[in-house]
Amino acid sequence: MREKIAVLMGGRSLEREVSLSSGRQVCAALEAAGYYVLALDVTADLVGTLRSERPNAAYIALHGKYGEDGTIQELLEFLRISYTGPGVVASALSWDKSVTKHLLAENGVSTPAWVTLTADAFKEMGAATAIDLMGEAVGGFPVAVKPSRQGSALGMRKVQSAGQLAEALLDALSYDTAAIVERWIDGTELAITVLGTGDEVEVLPAVEIVPTGALYDFDARMAADGADFFVPARVSADVAARAASIAARVHQLIGCRDVSRVDMVIDSAGVPQVLECNTSPGMTETSLLPMAAKAAGMTFQDVVSKVIAAALARS
Repeated sequence: MREKIAVLMGGRSLEREVSLSSGRQVCAALEAAGYYVLALDVTADLVGTLRSERPNAAYIALHGKYGEDGTIQELLEFLRISYTGPGVVASALSWDKSVTKHLLAENGVSTPAWVTLTADAFKEMGAATAIDLMGEAVGGFPVAVKPSRQGSALGMRKVQSAGQLAEALLDALSYDTAAIVERWIDGTELAITVLGTGDEVEVLPAVEIVPTGALYDFDARMAADGADFFVPARVSADVAARAASIAARVHQLIGCRDVSRVDMVIDSAGVPQVLECNTSPGMTETSLLPMAAKAAGMTFQDVVSKVIAAALARS
């Protein structure tokens, strides 16, 4: 009997459309690999469907809130359905960029200087009176301002001066209850996919991202011509090796399993500065993970099959 795989996609996050696209690609790859596939848009009927269908495993193709923050993972644990990607703790940890950065910094992984302030700090503690200190606190302008918990660079802005901070913070706080002000690093943007769990990991070739506009923000990520990509990245062999090693370490520090994508910038001194770790990378035709897999001599089906095999082994 063929193993039954539920592919979870869509949902109600701001990344719904990307998730649906990722899900369709994953479904096609799993079907080609011989699995019986249930394509499930995540709605209020999800639990009932999962209870009646009892899939052998779930492939999480959800992006953003509820898919990457531990919500769906907690639910699947309760239903005793094995699933792809990290568990509840690692999902919640990586979803919060500020907590992730604290973990990295405490373990000697370079990440741009930052300050995190919550909406409550502004409302209840007068944090607005200290906005003038933020630029200095992270080493000067420009800075990136973004929500602490959000995906696909939603709500991110590049801020050039203190006079622009208040508006940028308000925008970031419209997406989440906490906002990060982070030192802007000019350099080479890399996205590095890591496959596997624990000490058994494989790092795929780095994808270099060169935005065609000012930023690789949400709009640029969704546009077909929002950036140019180079795989492998146009960096020295030494820098590439160092970046790959750091990506693997981040994957392991957070407790990721099966697959992750670590985003970083190589600064002017050649030091990889880690920005975040994505635990449910895009799987669309134009996503970064398939580009990296192709450069490594892997097909999209190879990657999907490897990920679902790991989940099935835990079932």
